[in-house]
Amino acid sequence: MNEFQPIDSKEGYDPTQDPHCIPCLDHGFVRLVDTMGDDACIVQAARVSYGQGTKSVRADRALIFYLMQHQHTTPFEMVEFKFHCRMPIFVARQWIRHRTANVNEVSGRYSVMEDVFWVPSLDDLRKQSNTNRQGSVEGEIISEPEAREIQKSFQDDQQKIYEEYQHYLDVGVAREIARANLPLSIYTEWYWKIDLHNLLHFLRLRLDAHAQKEIRVYAEAMAHFVKEKCPSAWAAFEEHQLFATHLSQSETKLVAEVMEENNLWTKVEEKRLAQLKNEEASETRIEREIADLRRRLVKTF
Repeated sequence: MNEFQPIDSKEGYDPTQDPHCIPCLDHGFVRLVDTMGDDACIVQAARVSYGQGTKSVRADRALIFYLMQHQHTTPFEMVEFKFHCRMPIFVARQWIRHRTANVNEVSGRYSVMEDVFWVPSLDDLRKQSNTNRQGSVEGEIISEPEAREIQKSFQDDQQKIYEEYQHYLDVGVAREIARANLPLSIYTEWYWKIDLHNLLHFLRLRLDAHAQKEIRVYAEAMAHFVKEKCPSAWAAFEEHQLFATHLSQSETKLVAEVMEENNLWTKVEEKRLAQLKNEEASETRIEREIADLRRRLVKTF
């Protein structure tokens, strides 16, 4: 039985009161509407088998880690998440760049846009980076009292523009025209459905420290739900993607030279073997991972 409540099933339903809803920014949220599949579905798809009880939980987890490590992505596409989200339009325009989801957004042609705007907090009024044209500097903010003046100016402008928008509607201007002057700070909503493989790709980019803070909070909310519904897949994602490091060809060569000069190859294998034993990995997994490590070291270096 589906444990989630469709928002359209109750008149006056407030999605922010849903236990599967996480507030974001001042008026936004991410609400988990529905899911299809879990860790077991990933394993099932990978084995192309409908049998149950033939493998242990530890073996299932090891398989998921193997799939993630070697970028066998198709089994992760068998799991889907559907979210209901509210965000400022400037966040939505970054978000929609990820074109691997099914999206249905509220339309200002058919609906009157709500009087709901994102107003930056004093801490949100960050300075422009001198080295990064597309971003601000975390921790470097506009000082008071200028920040308070800017914050008030945001609110005054938003109120004035929305009053004009309402006036246009009152005198009969079509909604599709009246909406054109509304600012990027006004909130929009959509349903966003995506498979787990592409969702993890989205999260890898939007959880990064270089991602804009205002979209990062939405990624953090979705990450909470993924970790809750697919804990093994999330752990594998952290291990092999989110906190992993990719080296270029020249960087890899430099590392190889340092390791060769200091005779570190054996020590790397010993350290990895100790990690696997500490994780209580099976003998089969230990043999496979050590052999794979040797193969990759020889191939790479």
